[in-house]
Order: sequence, then C-alpha cells, then structure tokens
Amino acid sequence: MTLLVWNILLAFAWIALTGNFTGSGLIAGFFFGYFVLLLISRASGKRPTYLRKVPQTINFMLFYIWEIIQSNLRVAYEVLTPTHNMRPGVIGLQLSCGSDAAITMLANLITMTPGTLSLDVSSDRRMLFIHAMHIDDEDQLRADLKHLERRVMDLLDETGEQDA
Repeated sequence: MTLLVWNILLAFAWIALTGNFTGSGLIAGFFFGYFVLLLISRASGKRPTYLRKVPQTINFMLFYIWEIIQSNLRVAYEVLTPTHNMRPGVIGLQLSCGSDAAITMLANLITMTPGTLSLDVSSDRRMLFIHAMHIDDEDQLRADLKHLERRVMDLLDETGEQDA
C-alpha cells in the first residue's frame, strides 16, 4: 500500500476517533497521519519520496498563491486607475524542462496568473511564447518565469535535460 493511501486511512481514522466529521477535521487528520508516517520512516531509517513531496507541494502552492495575489493586485490597479501603464507584448522563454508534463504545467500556471498568457510552444519544445500585460523589464520578466519553471521542475523531479 502506498504512503498516500496510508495517510488517507490515518486521516479517516482520526476523524472517526475524534468525531469531527468536517473538512477541518479531515485536514487535521491528514497532517496527523503525515507526522505518524514521518516518525515511522525516521525510525526505519528510510525517507520515502512521498514524505519529501508533501511539504514541497505545500510550499509550491503557497508560492503560487502569493504570485496570483500579486498579479491580481497589479491587474486590478491597472483596471481601476484612469491612466494605463500597460506595456503589453509577446516574449519567448527558452525552456529548460523537457517533459510534456512540465511544459504543460508551466504553460497552465502562466496562463492562470493574471496578466500573462501562454500562447504556443515551438515545434522543438525549446521555446514557450508568452503574452504579458506588463513588460516593463523583459529580463526581469524572464527571470521570474524561469524561477517558476525551476520550481515546477523541482516539483516534478526533472533534471532540466532535453533530448537532442
């Protein structure tokens, strides 16, 4: 049985034992189960991938939520003010990730962020074309997008090597 299944079973055991059949009870049970599995893995001397990925996934979600909040505020400011400071344009982002999953996840995360839109991937899958609402500093925009790409690659355990 995988550790995720064990974690879910421990979460349900937690809510059954506490009698707290709510979403918060399930989340508390999930964290309780995670820490039980963490203690067991430390006692056995192994550190399975699942136990490393849960905090990494939570960290990524918090990072991305913060990015969305910042982008929403910038777009809202642009909409609500009478003067427009937009400098829209299309840029190409050289990709380091090579798998379809990583490229798809990156393109979707960029599209879901207000003010940016993934347009296309080159046929050799080495360039992602992006429309941005604010291109004040093209190098900074690319650096921010590369940071997002690096975090996606870390989350998906990619090395950044593409097929030649």
